Amino acid sequence: NQVLEMFDHAYSNYMEHAYPADELMPLTCRGRVRGQEPSRGDVDDALGKFSLTLIDTLDTLVVLNKTKEFEEAVKKVIKDVNLDNDIVVSVFETNIRVLGGLLGGHSVAIMLKEKGEYMQWYNGELLHMAKELGYKLLPAFNTTSGLPYPRVNLKFGVRHPEARTGTETDTCTACAGTLILEFAALSRFTGTSIFEEYARKALDFIWEKRQRSSNLVGVTINIHTGDWVRKDSGVGAGIDSYYEYLLKAYVLLGDDSFLERFNTHYDAIMRYISQPPLLLDVHIHKPMLNARTWMDSLLAFFPGLQVLKGDIRPAIETHEMLYQVIKKHNFLPEAFTTDFRVHWAQHPLRPEFAESTYFLYKATGDPYYLEVGKTLIENLNKYARVPCGFAAMKDVRTGSHEDRMDSFFLAEMFKYLYLLFADKEDMIFDIEDYIFTTEAHLLPLWLSTTNQTISKKNTSTEYTELDDSNFDWTCPNTQILFPNDPMFAQSIREPLKNVVDKSCPRGISRVEESLGSGPKPPLRARDFMASNPEHLEILKKMGVSLIHLKDGRVQLVQHAVQAASSLDAEDGLRFMQEMIELSSQQQKEQQLPPRAVQIVSHPFFGRVVLTAGPAQFGMDLSKHKAGTRGFVATIKPYNGCSEITNPEAVKEKIALMQRGQCMFAEKARNIQKAGAIGGIVIDDNEGSSSDTAPLFQMAGDGKNTDDITIPMLFLFNKEGNIILDAIREYEAVEVLLSDKAKDRATIFKGKMIPNYIIDSNLEMENMDQKSSENDSHQPNSKEAPSESQDAGAVSEEPEGGGESPAGGDPAPLSPASTGSAAVPGAEEDPHGPAPAQAGAPEPACTPEHSQPQEQNTHTESSSKAPWDSKVQPMESILADWNEDIEAFEMMEKDEL
Repeated sequence: NQVLEMFDHAYSNYMEHAYPADELMPLTCRGRVRGQEPSRGDVDDALGKFSLTLIDTLDTLVVLNKTKEFEEAVKKVIKDVNLDNDIVVSVFETNIRVLGGLLGGHSVAIMLKEKGEYMQWYNGELLHMAKELGYKLLPAFNTTSGLPYPRVNLKFGVRHPEARTGTETDTCTACAGTLILEFAALSRFTGTSIFEEYARKALDFIWEKRQRSSNLVGVTINIHTGDWVRKDSGVGAGIDSYYEYLLKAYVLLGDDSFLERFNTHYDAIMRYISQPPLLLDVHIHKPMLNARTWMDSLLAFFPGLQVLKGDIRPAIETHEMLYQVIKKHNFLPEAFTTDFRVHWAQHPLRPEFAESTYFLYKATGDPYYLEVGKTLIENLNKYARVPCGFAAMKDVRTGSHEDRMDSFFLAEMFKYLYLLFADKEDMIFDIEDYIFTTEAHLLPLWLSTTNQTISKKNTSTEYTELDDSNFDWTCPNTQILFPNDPMFAQSIREPLKNVVDKSCPRGISRVEESLGSGPKPPLRARDFMASNPEHLEILKKMGVSLIHLKDGRVQLVQHAVQAASSLDAEDGLRFMQEMIELSSQQQKEQQLPPRAVQIVSHPFFGRVVLTAGPAQFGMDLSKHKAGTRGFVATIKPYNGCSEITNPEAVKEKIALMQRGQCMFAEKARNIQKAGAIGGIVIDDNEGSSSDTAPLFQMAGDGKNTDDITIPMLFLFNKEGNIILDAIREYEAVEVLLSDKAKDRATIFKGKMIPNYIIDSNLEMENMDQKSSENDSHQPNSKEAPSESQDAGAVSEEPEGGGESPAGGDPAPLSPASTGSAAVPGAEEDPHGPAPAQAGAPEPACTPEHSQPQEQNTHTESSSKAPWDSKVQPMESILADWNEDIEAFEMMEKDEL
């Protein structure tokens, strides 16, 4: 009854103060007419001078058992609404709100007519209007790709001299992929197949253009070329209803290909985007890399879609997280960060969270979701209700209002809230006979067998083979949906109760127990080590499971029902909360930029630059421009978690060690005590690479780390293996640890630059002159043998210490310099090879050019033999690196 009263308040004020305008302005009690109010940009594209709110509300009236009001509203729409206006509207918004509203109204009108009491006069007038509107939208599909233009003029179409539209090149994925339900229903109702055909073609094109390695789609796409314009991917704004319509198109139309596509996308979503309870956008080319650190409110629909899919557990988790945000701010902000702070403060009374609440209640029968619904009702009445309706929130933090009440508030919010609380006898028809569109309009399921468009299954497209039992072709999957446990939903929600407020529950009984002579106090998050078997056993007892992710990180998940006892479950809950707080604290610390590990010894001479993760302790390389230079040495034990047993090999060297077994700060203290001048930690996760994983930053151990004075850097497995392979092949490898890659002029400043990196063309053209110059330089090379050997013949001095280069400003990084194995460009090094030969061994070093080489100093010729023997493998290695660099540059360009 409370929902009905609220609906009457909103609907009657629209009809009294706004109709026939598109929307009500509840603060000023008047209608919003496009052109008469200040433009709000793209938001106004939903307004077409076609009484938007009334059309959008038609089937809501029947759901709320207001059949008399419905009959009057239909008559008003037939009599007053004009669809032939010279106005540019959004194809997407007009489809889901107006076309969907007319079709939903027609669906319930014929249902009421069949019952014999109401709408006996009705003769398909709403369907005729829907068909007229459908034809007005068709010109937008006049593209080579089949993707529609984002806007169309209702009177003049697209690209007409008077249309004022048709020059756009981009559209959002949801805009082009959220048509199939309305267009297919229009075709099935009327027998005119063209609408369904156009919508199918658009969906087919998006599917073909998905990123094949990740099976994700971007946010915006070029409607002419099919190129992705925005390459971030999520389940929120810009993509949301594309996924929704793939699954619902299968439900409504019975076409298996739609379910296959949805399952393929869903697998990718759960693999990359879902980070329970969060849903974070990623890059489609690098799906392990988050594209942003905030979420938008439109993703609140996704738990409801997961219920329809049958994947109940993550639906409960995400919904609970969203509910905690609502309890903190009264409404769901348009966007909020991963630590639940407000990012965009507006709230236009969106219904997506109410939608998911309704579906979760239907799936679980848990009365908890009725309490959630009551909270929504109370907040709407307390904070959004005004004398002339309900006003959108301009800022959820201050409670200020905005003079708008969007049509979807009446179309969706009250429909879902009423259905949440309604009993079966409160409904005048069976809601299970219909499917909801993304605007909550009702389309009857019997359309699947009516006027079917003859279409063959797309046999040219291969679908990903998925072995997950979650993808059973039942819809929904009842085995997962109903586990026959009344406490099932509560056990999933419980660990997330305090995820927003971060207020740990206090288990007094366990604390008191630990104060006595009883068992040890529970494991604390700051002490946890993922490689400690004892810690893992404690986690298991607390119901906490550990999942190893592809990028080397670990993810912790708690299931209270799996704990050994209620006290253990309480400890697990506290442990998870501490871990969340610890993680949040680390994220809030200043994010340091990546560092560089540059191999400067023979035969690399600074050409190879490896992207390294920084440490939040030790020497700050950004304040020491010269960096730290030295030969590398592998420590024993390799994990560096105890006293170093080979200090003589590590002294004055840069220590190499493996990740794991202990805290990073402990490793640093151990190698510093052994005399190391720096440290490189190599990831133990096989195959990890900076190409695909986000920047890794080594945190401290929660204690004071001022005693650590040496620089520490982190290399992923792929980059670390480059150094390890170089050690195996050349024995002595010298590196430079710095904040940015240095050009070779800086690296070898004050030293003789080896002839290996002098331009070979200059050498050939000036052979005679070069010979005499070499003779004249002989005394210099004899006077300073250490410099020459350091730079050109390090293989002869495996025990030699490295020198710190002279100071100098580092050259700016090219995009390639941030890759996993970058080669500084020729423009950064005046002594480097010509651009065409960058990154490859010089011709002067090959056998056929050995004659000029003999004229060099003795020091250089002494290193010639091993260099010649290494030419071929180095060419192969550098060719591989160049391929990586090209791919990395392309990805960087994509991100920009």
